[in-house]
Amino acid sequence: MNVQDLVNQTAAANRPSTTDRIGNKELGKDEFLKLMLAQLANQDPTQPQDSQAFVAQLAQFSSVEQLENANQRLDDILLAQASNTQTAATSLVGNEASYRTDQLNLVAGQPARSGVWLGSDASDVKVTILEAGRPVHTVNLGTQAAGHVEFTWDGRRDEGGTSPSGNYEVRVTATDKKGDPVSVDTRTHGMVQGVSFENGYPELLIGKDRVAMSQIVEINQRSNP
Repeated sequence: MNVQDLVNQTAAANRPSTTDRIGNKELGKDEFLKLMLAQLANQDPTQPQDSQAFVAQLAQFSSVEQLENANQRLDDILLAQASNTQTAATSLVGNEASYRTDQLNLVAGQPARSGVWLGSDASDVKVTILEAGRPVHTVNLGTQAAGHVEFTWDGRRDEGGTSPSGNYEVRVTATDKKGDPVSVDTRTHGMVQGVSFENGYPELLIGKDRVAMSQIVEINQRSNP
């Protein structure tokens, strides 16, 4: 075996494979300190590291450490805020909540209730119930004062027949005496029966709805019967 063959075999034996351990791609403060110490240990004694460059590296190391400490503190603050939010959400169980939604849940044989919030007085208010984007029923509420207006739907369709149980979309249009549009907001209310954290943030369980905190408009203590 000649020298070249021996070199080739040695190189092949030492060639890294795909199963070899791969180092961390992120440079933390520990890795930064090791690199700086290795640089000092291997510097040329006749040409030592420039003092200004060394001070600059120390400043960089200090900045890296401060950033990591700041990130840790931010993580702690976020964790504390999340815990407080969860605790606050659970305290709402048993209270009545009013929340924004364009969905109406219909249970066969039972009237479905929802509501509309009018920004100002309206002379003509219409509620359209849609199934898969197609109108199935229209509720004419006529003239209404500003504020909350409730309506019910028994499931009957304008074309005849009764709609099956399920979720339906609600659209509301309102105009004033001049025919100008009035701002509207579809809302409903119900008792908070529980809280879910399944999606990573608190959602109030109201009937069959999962309601995010951003949808909540008002919380009222449940009145005793």
